[in-house]
Amino acid sequence: MSVIPCNPLVLVDGSSYLFRAYHSPPHLTNAEGMATGAVYGVVNMLKSLLTQFEPSHIAVIFDAKGPTFRNEMYAEYKAHRPPMPDDLRCQIEPVHNIVKALGLPLISISGVEADDVIGTIAKQASAAGRAVLISTGDKDMAQLVDENVTLINTMTDTILDPQGVEDKFGVPPRLIIDLLALMGDSADNIPGVPGVGLKTAQAMLQGAGSIAEIYQDLDKLATLSFRGAKTIGKKMLANQASAEMSYALATIKLDVETGVTLDDLAITATDTDALAELYQQMGFKRWLAALQSGADATKHVSTSNTGKVNKAAATADDVVATPVVSSVDRSKYETILSQADLDRWLVKLQQAELFALDTETTSLNYMQAELVGLSFAVTEGEAAYLPVGHDYLGAPAQLDRDHVLAVLKPLLEDPQAKKVGQNLKYDASVLANYGIKLAGIAFDTMLESYVYNSVATRHDMDSLAEKYLGHKTISFEDVAGKGKKQLTFNQIELDVAAPYAAEDADVTLRLHHVLWQKLSTEPALVNLFNEVELPLVSILSGVERQGVLIDKSKLDAQSVELAARMLELESKAFAIAEQPFNLSSPKQLQEILFVKMGLPVTKKTPKGAPSTAEEVLQELALDYPLPKLILEYRSLSKLKSTYTDKLPMLIEPTSGRVHTSYHQAVTVTGRLSSSDPNLQNIPVRAGEGRRIRQAFIAPAGYKYVAVDYSQIELRIMAHLSQDAGLLTAFSTGQDIHRATAAEIFGIELDAVSSDQRRSAKAINFGLIYGMSAFGLSRQLNVPQKEAKQYMARYFERYPGVLTYMDDTRAKAKEQGYVETLSGRRLYLPEINARNKMRQMGAERAAINAPMQGTASDIIKLAMIKVAAWIASVEVDSVRMLMQVHDELVFEIKAECVDDYVLKIKQLMADAMVLDVPLIADAGVGDNWDEAH
Repeated sequence: MSVIPCNPLVLVDGSSYLFRAYHSPPHLTNAEGMATGAVYGVVNMLKSLLTQFEPSHIAVIFDAKGPTFRNEMYAEYKAHRPPMPDDLRCQIEPVHNIVKALGLPLISISGVEADDVIGTIAKQASAAGRAVLISTGDKDMAQLVDENVTLINTMTDTILDPQGVEDKFGVPPRLIIDLLALMGDSADNIPGVPGVGLKTAQAMLQGAGSIAEIYQDLDKLATLSFRGAKTIGKKMLANQASAEMSYALATIKLDVETGVTLDDLAITATDTDALAELYQQMGFKRWLAALQSGADATKHVSTSNTGKVNKAAATADDVVATPVVSSVDRSKYETILSQADLDRWLVKLQQAELFALDTETTSLNYMQAELVGLSFAVTEGEAAYLPVGHDYLGAPAQLDRDHVLAVLKPLLEDPQAKKVGQNLKYDASVLANYGIKLAGIAFDTMLESYVYNSVATRHDMDSLAEKYLGHKTISFEDVAGKGKKQLTFNQIELDVAAPYAAEDADVTLRLHHVLWQKLSTEPALVNLFNEVELPLVSILSGVERQGVLIDKSKLDAQSVELAARMLELESKAFAIAEQPFNLSSPKQLQEILFVKMGLPVTKKTPKGAPSTAEEVLQELALDYPLPKLILEYRSLSKLKSTYTDKLPMLIEPTSGRVHTSYHQAVTVTGRLSSSDPNLQNIPVRAGEGRRIRQAFIAPAGYKYVAVDYSQIELRIMAHLSQDAGLLTAFSTGQDIHRATAAEIFGIELDAVSSDQRRSAKAINFGLIYGMSAFGLSRQLNVPQKEAKQYMARYFERYPGVLTYMDDTRAKAKEQGYVETLSGRRLYLPEINARNKMRQMGAERAAINAPMQGTASDIIKLAMIKVAAWIASVEVDSVRMLMQVHDELVFEIKAECVDDYVLKIKQLMADAMVLDVPLIADAGVGDNWDEAH
């Protein structure tokens, strides 16, 4: 839950503020013609931050002049960056002076970056139990997030706690450094691993662990389910030095000698005279007038979008405050404890055109959650909490839960009784535990926000309330505590629980009114909400509750086999080393191999220690037995801990199945994501990993069926670009990669070699993801000049694709977003950024998002069509189990498989009409591996 704690220590990335302000309008000058826009922007953001959070302690940290220790580590670090523009350089001193005049502590330390100073102070404060809020636009700082440290990007209103980091980057904070090291960072000239982008890096870290763990078991990468998994191990091996150096460069230093204590960061009194003189010099007339009149200057900044300058303003004097003020009054909420109150509220709910519904439970696990209470709102401010399960010592008498649910069941199951909620999929699943099939789901504020703008903010209720209502909700930690001492909701006293619960319903109804008004101005988005996202709520709830059947005995047997083999390897290793040691500890391994046994040191880490990375051990294994044993041990250990041990622990006792959670409002392009466990990342490659999918089994009398789309994004590209060559290839059923190879290499189809087809496949997919000639040259392992020639031939043969790309970039720059075929929008706030790298990144997203987003819309539409058909056939003859990217997985009665597979393939092919056929391929087996 991304909620900013009360009275945090605020750490401001001043250098980030400075560059963002410089590249954002308004571009101001004072009477002498000096540029002042960056000064104005930085101060405006700072004032907005102070107004919003009212901290008592703060620090504004700037980069110091000169090189840092990273330049000594890697001479090319940030070497490609152009010199700071003169019209920005001249604004640094005024910014520093105004910050000091405002009474805000300013820190700038030579030899390190602002990130390192922020990291050091944040970790010191966190260790002392102090809540810390870091205001920055730098993704690197996500590595600092913990239970006490939160990030806020004041340009986008994005708040990142540990869960927020994982939702945004696909990995938890502890793996952010690894993510950056794998991907590299063109802005800082961190090389990373060639050919590894965001998706590949995420897949590697999600499936194999940290970089250190990856290098302990490179073979594991080939078992993961992502494009290029089979060959990525070789790239990692060849680029280990680059990966390790990139890791060191991306790591924020946490032991800087700052010379300050937390007490030194208290805000001091404003130096009014100095501030007035600085405002006069800069030409900030409105702020100067407010200061001289004694008014609070922070009231004269635009806070309607926290930290953003009004972009329509031509001068600083035109920026007028338009804050959103909360009107939520919790004193009017009711607590329903008597039958008379329940009867009265039941009439209200029955008569309401729309009411908000929320449940309070004992667990976030929808299969295990017990209902503690329900909350309702019928008009803004008119809300109530109905407790049914608070059982702490001294809890007041409450209405019987079974009785309450019996009374409410007709209303909750009435499709004509319209309900709105925040993430109603969860509430529907909880109510299903009590035999209630929630109907009448008319709106969901999480999905309204997501469809309206997927990148504007996180879509949890607390974030939405702050953004759209200007209201800070009661957080769960406020009422339940946190950490090991956190209470479950049934243990929370009613006088504390009731306002929290009723507020959820009240705020949800208020959010709906605001969001629906915004959404209603765009008919395509309304249609997307009504025809795609909302119908999916009940379908996904059903799929989740259905769960997947796991053969625990297979996994247990595999774990036993792995454990026995690991013990055997351990015993042999101890005998060779003549002492016991931890085979998973690089430090102990260094001691054994290179000190005690005197093996040759072939490679060192960036810190100068002997490397125990996989390629080192592989080289040593040619001549020495111990490294070979360790390599095998690492591989088996990772497989055991991640899969064979863990999956059986996730089997739900009540169903005997494993139940995931699907998320509709996480990815920016509309794709579903899965967690607890992530069933979209189960290994699919050969070897031990495939045995994991073999444990996903069909029950007696059923078969596993997996149906997935063939080359869906390339087909979407053909439709969007209307390129004659692509349209012809797909319409005539050609192998598109072979056809592309024939076109590029100027040969007949029959003459295309497997290597040429592989190259064409890399080009087909690379170009639709916006890959450059440099990227393609690394992907194909050919000179950049040759890659450029391939690209030139590709666009010469498929000119419609180039036209589409050019038109899409232009349209994105003009309107600030791109759309899928269903009207889903992806806003691109950096499409017109002055920073060329950020602009190019936004352009690549502009080209890719319509295809990836359309593919996600198609699979969702397919799920809706298939679910409707399933409802019409014999009960339990077919069950939808999983959605995995472009694949749907089912259990089907054996005698129905042939007919049903044909029907499902047809329904999926008909999910959306394109100018090329959609093709769905199916596999059948007794387990997922056989069906895949």
